[in-house]
Amino acid sequence: MSHMEHQEKLNQLSAPLLRWYDEHRRHLPWREEVSAYRTWVSEIMLQQTRVSAVIPYFQRFMAAFPTVQDLADADPEQLMKLWEGLGYYSRARNLQKAAQVIVAQYGGQFPDSYEKLLTLPGIGDYTAGAIASIAFQQRVPAVDGNVLRVAARMTGSRLDILDTKNRKLFRDAMAEAMPQERCGAYNQALMDLGAMVCLPNGAPLCEECPAQTFCQASALGCQRELPVRQKKKARRVEKKTVFLLLRGGEVALRQRPDEGLLAGLWEYPHVEGILDESAAATQVAQWGLTPHQWIKTISFKHEFTHIRWEMRGYILQIRGDGPTDWIWADAETRRQRAVPSAFEKLTREIEENGSVIL
Repeated sequence: MSHMEHQEKLNQLSAPLLRWYDEHRRHLPWREEVSAYRTWVSEIMLQQTRVSAVIPYFQRFMAAFPTVQDLADADPEQLMKLWEGLGYYSRARNLQKAAQVIVAQYGGQFPDSYEKLLTLPGIGDYTAGAIASIAFQQRVPAVDGNVLRVAARMTGSRLDILDTKNRKLFRDAMAEAMPQERCGAYNQALMDLGAMVCLPNGAPLCEECPAQTFCQASALGCQRELPVRQKKKARRVEKKTVFLLLRGGEVALRQRPDEGLLAGLWEYPHVEGILDESAAATQVAQWGLTPHQWIKTISFKHEFTHIRWEMRGYILQIRGDGPTDWIWADAETRRQRAVPSAFEKLTREIEENGSVIL
């Protein structure tokens, strides 16, 4: 198909899509009460995260920080704790940085143009488009993975959607196809269509799709072949030995550096490589600690976007203080600290078996 034919396909979409959306849209807390602030927070939370997982986080976040000013003034430790379990913690740090910019440069009023939104920390093309269209009804596309999938299937395009040049082509095409009115509803309808009907895994529900009669992939039966994505590189594997060190009802924690992966969060002490018990005992001694009781050894892993951590965890009772940059946290202190989900298996050992191991 030519570029013009692709565009004609997309241009047909708005009217049937909006009718479908009015009947089938998802009822979500950030949609029932709309503001630029609420749209922004929800879109940042939804990056790499399922809607069902985001809803309770969003509600707790709004209760704690109901305004941009509240977020700008928030205690970073409280912010990280509220974000605990969502992952990709740089999102939370950028939220606060952007809130502080909004307060300092815009008097706490959210900037109302796509161009100004793009200047804020952590806001890229998609998020700026979502805020501009949903909160300010501006005719700006919001093109994410769901929208790219819908567009590729509707047009039968075999362009690699992970290629930056191709993503721009799709964005330009979606911008041209946008209706003059109900811009926010149109973008949200595309999001819902991709999430509910034009599914990424398994067979799409074409019989429920408002675009079925003019969808090229449906006509050719190639839905599962689209969109085209270049194969991702395999995740780099890093092996670690993690220590859950217990002392009189307390557990050892240390804070990660301010920069890099999981910056500023709290973690259980660990070292690179998988250590057997003898080497682990040597490491404990190097920290100035004396093992009192070896309780349990567990293996677990955690996958980030580009890295997989493969870990062995040792749970043991010890005597001694350890390095000066550690803290010994009782139950209340530990729950106040944001410990990333990479160490969830060890955290769960404390939560579920604390009466035994502590």
